[in-house]
Amino acid sequence: MDFMTSLDAIVGKIGAFAWGPPMLILLVGTGFWLTLALRGVQFSKLFYALYLALIKRKEETDEPGDITHFQALMTALSATVGTGNIAGVATAVAVGGPGALFWMWITGLVGMATKYAEAVLAVKYREVDENGEMSGGPMYYISKGLNMPWLGTLFAIFASIAAFGIGNMVQSNSVADAVEATYGVSPYITGGLLMILTAAVILGGIKKIGKVTGMLVPIMIVFYMAGASYIILTNIAEVPAAFALIFEQAFNPTSAVGGFAGATVMLAIRMGVARGVFSNESGLGSAPIAAAAAQTKEPVTQALVSMTQTFIDTLIVCTMTGLVLILTGAWSNGTTGAELTTIAFSQGMTGGAHIVTIGLILFAYSTILGWCYYGEKSMEYLFGVKAVLPFRLVFICFVGVGAIAKLSFVWNLSDTFNGLMAIPNLIGLIMLTPVVVAETKAYFAKQDTKVAAQTENK
Repeated sequence: MDFMTSLDAIVGKIGAFAWGPPMLILLVGTGFWLTLALRGVQFSKLFYALYLALIKRKEETDEPGDITHFQALMTALSATVGTGNIAGVATAVAVGGPGALFWMWITGLVGMATKYAEAVLAVKYREVDENGEMSGGPMYYISKGLNMPWLGTLFAIFASIAAFGIGNMVQSNSVADAVEATYGVSPYITGGLLMILTAAVILGGIKKIGKVTGMLVPIMIVFYMAGASYIILTNIAEVPAAFALIFEQAFNPTSAVGGFAGATVMLAIRMGVARGVFSNESGLGSAPIAAAAAQTKEPVTQALVSMTQTFIDTLIVCTMTGLVLILTGAWSNGTTGAELTTIAFSQGMTGGAHIVTIGLILFAYSTILGWCYYGEKSMEYLFGVKAVLPFRLVFICFVGVGAIAKLSFVWNLSDTFNGLMAIPNLIGLIMLTPVVVAETKAYFAKQDTKVAAQTENK
């Protein structure tokens, strides 16, 4: 056994621990805890949150920060709406059965409270760096809020390494494979183009990233959803039965059918939770880094916006992928991952394979942009602003490397450090829950006072 094989095996074991049942229970359990502590804010304030996220308000431009609420949301969405929505959902349903989608919903619903809490803390404890830009995220709220700088440093180390894996090489490799399989383009050409496109955006910093993701992310989500919607609408009579199957198999063992080997309730839960967390990243600590850059004086306003990210990612995009898999019957054919989603879309509509391939390209490219920002802010925390430009240049080079590399080791390394990020972040969220609750109560008390004053004036 050579050194790389041994190292791959070791990293794989660490990754299995990092994403094992205890971690998944802790991630979802933290979401339940925050849901209770915040009295279900993700349900009671969802429509208000969507208004804040999607409607640009004049006063936003006068508030401290680098990018608008919408751009902060799109930057975070750029990093989460990705291969998890195409390949991750397919893997969950192919291994755990249609019932896995129900547990993915549960993960998303409680994950909204987690995402809310992350953003409250990110904005509250953010700092202005030497370049006049906002810097925030778990490393800052752990260090300042808990007075545990060593734990904040640990998060920053994990995040900066994860950025090169799950946020870089894994994405460019997925694009190169998809483009070669569908259009016959060499991975070297794809890698070169991705490097140029990445450099054109990330060298401009968060304001350029925010502008590009603000335009690209809505287009790519609408494009993918349009294809999925067409398939769902052409099979609209079967939709009630599809939902019935999801609810039924969430609690009853799924028997073997077609190429599907069968599953247990526990397998459905494990796959739904694992792929749900992987897709929306609630609790991992990545999204609050983008939230900290938002133009706002109130931590709660960006927190409300941030929680819509999980709603859009899991409750909307993942659900539509899952319905396409079930309605076309492709879910039980024995394949998995992006290949399964491609087969389902091809069965559902003419040219469906192109929808998935183009969607995968856009999703992966946007993920590269979002994760570059996460990585550079982590490096800035560790080494100062002087480390940002060198990080960006190295990051661009690794985009090209990822397109042509064999990535079994990188996948294992990515999963491991992605999971390890969650440990210090969840410690911070649980211990700083009183701060989140206090900020929330203070904000909505002010809102109630404003409404009362406006009513009296009328």
